[in-house]
Amino acid sequence: MKIIDLSQEIYSGMQVYKSLPPVDIKVHATHEQWNKEENPTTYTPAVYKLEMSEHTGTHVDALNHMGKAFEGQSIDTMPLSMFYTEGICLDLTHFDLEELIDVGDLKQACEKAGLSIKQNDTVLLYTDHYRKHYHSGNWSKGPGLTAAAAYWLGQQKIAAFGVETMSPGVPKISNREVHHICGKLGFTHYENMVNLNQLVDQGRFIALPMKIRGGTGSPVRAVAIFED
Repeated sequence: MKIIDLSQEIYSGMQVYKSLPPVDIKVHATHEQWNKEENPTTYTPAVYKLEMSEHTGTHVDALNHMGKAFEGQSIDTMPLSMFYTEGICLDLTHFDLEELIDVGDLKQACEKAGLSIKQNDTVLLYTDHYRKHYHSGNWSKGPGLTAAAAYWLGQQKIAAFGVETMSPGVPKISNREVHHICGKLGFTHYENMVNLNQLVDQGRFIALPMKIRGGTGSPVRAVAIFED
């Protein structure tokens, strides 16, 4: 069995979506404190305190995040079967900054790879944006889906799709509409994924969220699993 990690690290000062709170991780207690050591020469972390939003790093959006109309459909109410699925990865690396990925582009990528989208799949969209632009001024300018492409994915009755970028659509062009379509059709998406360049086939996809009461999303440890 081969397991590929698809998740970003979480650390203080990491890049987050422009309207989200910054990540702040501090030592809450050390082993020296717990051991009541006087004048310690070392400070070994025993517990960290994390301050961050639910939408930090590699994360999944709950349906209640998609719009006011979807109130009550929080992350803790979504079935775990949505986060444990078969998955495929489509090569869309020819798309550049802030370019839109449309229905025909998804169909062409499926045809080129010899793959088909099945009901309850997770569809991962490989643009190579993470490797090209993370830690750069272009990180927030990734390619994204058109509203029509998101609607088409929803019509295939997928569980979710995943992107390397900070948003599934292009901000101020299609991003809001993509979110609304996910809520309306009852599927979700993952953002800030990594290592999609290592996925060349179908496999098992797992990305379990934390059980946050009323949560609008959750960081996940997303992985792809392949049988050797």
